[in-house]
Amino acid sequence: MSVLEQVQADVRTAMKAGERQRASALRMIVDSLQQDAKLGEGDEVAVLQRERKKRLEAAAAYSEANRAEQAGAERFEAELIETYLPAQLSDEELGQLVEAAIAETGASERKQMGQVMSALMPRLGGRADGKRVSAMVQGKLGA
Repeated sequence: MSVLEQVQADVRTAMKAGERQRASALRMIVDSLQQDAKLGEGDEVAVLQRERKKRLEAAAAYSEANRAEQAGAERFEAELIETYLPAQLSDEELGQLVEAAIAETGASERKQMGQVMSALMPRLGGRADGKRVSAMVQGKLGA
């Protein structure tokens, strides 16, 4: 079952249970996944990561503007999206993958970070946030 099919099933379940906020948030996920499928992108994990990131940024902006209710709604949606993402790598697992990518590319300084990231990101398959990966690569390269 694809992520899209799972989310659509969860929308029906939420509607039957009368969970309006959850159903609304799930519909937003369905819309994003369907739009991506129409464009032929087909990378459900990338869509979910992008939508989660949008929600977290919006929640931060609402918090800064003292709009707690809207910030809470955005955080709720981000947490809901997270349930459909692959399990995140631990710091130890990510560190091992970063070290392997550094060894593979022969990188030894910060200006070679792009090479390491290019080799590393396809292997992660959405199991680690780009900022987290970038910070770890910088740390390992002695930035």
